[in-house]
Amino acid sequence: MQQGGAVLVLNSLYQAVQVTGVRRAFRLFYGGRARALAPDFQSYDFENWCDLPLRADDRVIHTPTRKIRIPRVIQLVRYDRLPTREIRFTRRNIFYRDRSRCQYCGDVFSQKQLNLDHVVPLSRGGASSWDNVVCACIACNTKKGARTPLQAGMRLIRKPKKPAGHPMWRGNWIGPCPDEWKTFLDEAYWNVELADDVVGSKSRRVD
Repeated sequence: MQQGGAVLVLNSLYQAVQVTGVRRAFRLFYGGRARALAPDFQSYDFENWCDLPLRADDRVIHTPTRKIRIPRVIQLVRYDRLPTREIRFTRRNIFYRDRSRCQYCGDVFSQKQLNLDHVVPLSRGGASSWDNVVCACIACNTKKGARTPLQAGMRLIRKPKKPAGHPMWRGNWIGPCPDEWKTFLDEAYWNVELADDVVGSKSRRVD
């Protein structure tokens, strides 16, 4: 999900539960099931929101009669369930966790230029798990081969671990966090690296 078409969804307790698209957000908003939230926590129903003046940098949708600002954050009116914490162990989520950064040389690559590497190779008893799989560029992955980092004379820039559950992961968010979201997201999340997909997915090499 790209930045231009993403809306952060909160429950009635101001907890982030999902990142969704503009179309679905407006269905909830227009139908009275959600309200728009400003960074200062002021809330707006649909009609009040439509009356707000547009700013130069606002994202808008066009109707036959007017332009309406797209909210960055909406709050569900009657939804107080806690957000799901479990994050699937997938190639995409490993790339998100590691922010498409090789965990050996530290450089950032496109996902097509990255492999997934078992820190402790499967042939040496390593597991396909959050704390044993990292992003690696092709050069570092080839250099390391079926060895441990110590054996290959290499060092991880960060110890891998399972990321905390978070709505940005469940919404397949790609890109930096919009400033308007940061008020509503716990600060601890931003210290967790993002990453890509593993088991059962296409990959050039996973040692």
